[in-house]
Amino acid sequence: MQPRADDLPFDLRQLTIFLAVCDAGSMAAAARRLGLTQPAVSLAVAELEARVGAGLFDRAIRPIAPTPAGVLLRQRASALVSEARQIAPMLREAGRARFPLVRLGLVDSLSRTLGPALADAIAARADEVAILSGLTAAHASALLSRNLDVMIGVDDLGDVAGLERWPIVAETHVLMLPADAPAVSDLADLARLAETHDLVRFSARSSTGVEIERHLRRIGLDLPRRLSFDTPQGVAAAVAEGGRFAIVTPLCVAEAAPPAGALTYAALPGPRLTRRLTLVAYAQELGRLPGELAALGRSRVSALVEGGGLGPLAGFVDVG
Repeated sequence: MQPRADDLPFDLRQLTIFLAVCDAGSMAAAARRLGLTQPAVSLAVAELEARVGAGLFDRAIRPIAPTPAGVLLRQRASALVSEARQIAPMLREAGRARFPLVRLGLVDSLSRTLGPALADAIAARADEVAILSGLTAAHASALLSRNLDVMIGVDDLGDVAGLERWPIVAETHVLMLPADAPAVSDLADLARLAETHDLVRFSARSSTGVEIERHLRRIGLDLPRRLSFDTPQGVAAAVAEGGRFAIVTPLCVAEAAPPAGALTYAALPGPRLTRRLTLVAYAQELGRLPGELAALGRSRVSALVEGGGLGPLAGFVDVG
């Protein structure tokens, strides 16, 4: 059946799939990102090409790349899809309606500081709220597969189009030491400490753990891998037992809440190692809510710093 002359040559679902293939560089990667099968993605692209009457991808190269027609459609389609995604939030805002469900992934080290406040703020705008604490990598995957609506973590997914990003805080890593550890003021002191104390690591599954490993290589410290944890609580408890040290951030310390006097802290010698926490959501899909949550997050971290909740570590925190 031939389409009528006044029919549109595409629908928004096809455009969304087309844009995902452009971003991912392959049909298979786009299918994983969208939670579809590869044949479904290939069929949608083929139907779109048939309807517009032009090839949109050069399949002779890897990764596949848009043809000149594909580049033009990508430019126009991004604006169309973005505009379409704003319609539902705008209607909800206009009608003062509530979101049925908002799911937020929160990096472990902010659970105590932000979890309850963010839950209350979302509950004022949604019928159901789900706050999931855990590793940033898991939350990023869940966001891209549409199993989360918002995430706060150390990966801002900067290579993914169609997202809005709101900075929360930047913090500099420090040394966490047992109370009886020798003073550490330079890299030579740190190397000597590592001869008598084991480094307690954050798990290699965590983005923080990966960044710390890169930093150790950068400063030339090749330390044996003996003990690692996914959570700040595990790291702090292991260091408090004695004979160990760790590289942590102030907010990880706040999350772990170690007993007073059990640990000491020192600036990490050498180049600064900074961790940035960002709120990420799909652009315009939740209206003003992501910006409001980011502002609340910054306010709560500022209150923690200014209220003395981080003690001597306050100077290592910069609220975005």
